[in-house]
Amino acid sequence: MQENLSDARLARLGAVVVFYHPDAGCIDRANRLARWCRCVVVDNTPTREESERIGAQLDDAVVYLPNHANVGIATALNQGIERLIADGYELAMLFDQDSESTLELISGLAGVLRASIARREPVALVGPAYEDARLRGLAPFVRFGYFRLQRVMPAGDAPLDVDFLISSGSCVNLACWRDIGPMDDALFIDFVDTEWCIRAKSRGFRVLGVPWISMTHELGEAPVRAFGRNYPMHSPVRHYYLFRNAVALLKRGYVPCTWKSTELIKLPVRLVIYACFVPDGRTHVKMALRGLWHGLIGRLGPLA
Repeated sequence: MQENLSDARLARLGAVVVFYHPDAGCIDRANRLARWCRCVVVDNTPTREESERIGAQLDDAVVYLPNHANVGIATALNQGIERLIADGYELAMLFDQDSESTLELISGLAGVLRASIARREPVALVGPAYEDARLRGLAPFVRFGYFRLQRVMPAGDAPLDVDFLISSGSCVNLACWRDIGPMDDALFIDFVDTEWCIRAKSRGFRVLGVPWISMTHELGEAPVRAFGRNYPMHSPVRHYYLFRNAVALLKRGYVPCTWKSTELIKLPVRLVIYACFVPDGRTHVKMALRGLWHGLIGRLGPLA
């Protein structure tokens, strides 16, 4: 497939990439993406000096929106999507700064979503399978079940109804955006994509995994080995947000009991993993418990 905009599936399709202290590879990926579709880069890098350096390295075709502050992944995605809507775009690809996009990925997902729209199906989001070689290779799609997730292997030639998709690599039907609402700014980071998918499904929209399309994506930092398997790992601050936002979602009525039951099982298991298998586990546990408390008392937004 040629690297140009001739594919009709790319018409009125844009992409949002969120930056935070990007390296040269992140900038190169955004510049390459801008050759295929309208690319909006929302930069959460706090310093103006670094933002100016980043902006100077981006192609003129990239729409660059520096925040000069870390406003969180939810707010950054909302900013990029609102810019695409204002410019008349119909579909939005969402990417983390380190996600590897390809023209086949973008045009393939756009084709699936456009076909669903043409059939008048209420599809809000489509996304690929993703592969993280550090964990277990090609990851299954997920549906919520009581006390455990139901894992659906990415196989076959038909889209699969799933309960959530990670935001990076997914394609949003912008016609649904106003009905569903924006990403939840108060969550800041972690469970932002999960909450939006849950809200979309609670309002009658579908979320589809596309099993024949895959993307390379690394979840978090280097995983740890515990209980005979690899678990994705994050910084103590990320574990604060993970616990806080999990508790916040447990309190919301539109979140299904299936998801809640699974999280109630997973939260104590995570604490055991942090305490017993992670270097400086005491700090991880301390931040997780702080997040749990803030979730209980409803203190959301960025960690002060």
